[in-house]
Amino acid sequence: MFRVYNSLAGTAHRLSFKAASTSASLRPSILCYVRYKSTRSSTSAIEYKSSHIRRQFPPLPTPTPTAEEAVTNILYNTPAPSAEPEKRHVLNCLVQNEPGVLSRVSGILAARGFNIDSLVVARTEVTDLSRMTIVLRGQDNYIEQARRQLLDLVPVWAVLDYTQTIIVEREMLLVKVSILGPEHIHDRPSAGSDEEEFMPEADLAEESPDATSVLDNPIIIDDLTPSAGLRQKHAHLQSLSNLAKLFGAKLVDISSDRVIIELSAKPRRIDAFLELIRPFGILETARSGE
Repeated sequence: MFRVYNSLAGTAHRLSFKAASTSASLRPSILCYVRYKSTRSSTSAIEYKSSHIRRQFPPLPTPTPTAEEAVTNILYNTPAPSAEPEKRHVLNCLVQNEPGVLSRVSGILAARGFNIDSLVVARTEVTDLSRMTIVLRGQDNYIEQARRQLLDLVPVWAVLDYTQTIIVEREMLLVKVSILGPEHIHDRPSAGSDEEEFMPEADLAEESPDATSVLDNPIIIDDLTPSAGLRQKHAHLQSLSNLAKLFGAKLVDISSDRVIIELSAKPRRIDAFLELIRPFGILETARSGE
């Protein structure tokens, strides 16, 4: 009897140990299967949230402020205007070469109140593609909003902001400067005045027929002898030549009373050059834009 009980107990012990070892070996695979099966569907999160209903809290009481409290709340919660200073921004737009694109781009910028410092449009090496370079001033958030609005236009391919990018900027300047000094510059008499300007026939014959000649609007000199005027012209011309050489400019046209200087440089360098030649008497300037 004792032997039978021991044999039965040993058999039961072996069976229980075998079952335990089998379940222990299958447990990782079962857990992985359950986890994989529960997360393979994209709606698993929705099913989880629907099965776990949140606790419903009672609604909060709605406040009923007075008019004074409402106005005070509006005044204190209204954000103050941005104190960020305006910066110079350079936008490069790649647009379709078709009529009306320039007016649409400038219209968007004008609607937002931007003053365009420079706007240059030219064709690129790609057919039907133009490059539009816009220089303006404004705050970063307003410029970014305007850039996105420009990008939404149908003929605009891309709008690049080169403000924080190291780029090469060049601008061309043509400036007409007097070599007699600003004190000898007077307005030309009108066509309807009684006194007409006297020009000998010999001077008329020697005048260049070119319409772009600098002699189209001659300067009238008062109270200056010919010798003094000649010495003054040569002194001013020498000073202008030295300034032009210093800035890398060149004299493209010289007449008896004025000179035209051409300069290609950075915008700041052009501004500095104009400030230096301003005392000589600037008659006219033309800048190509950046």
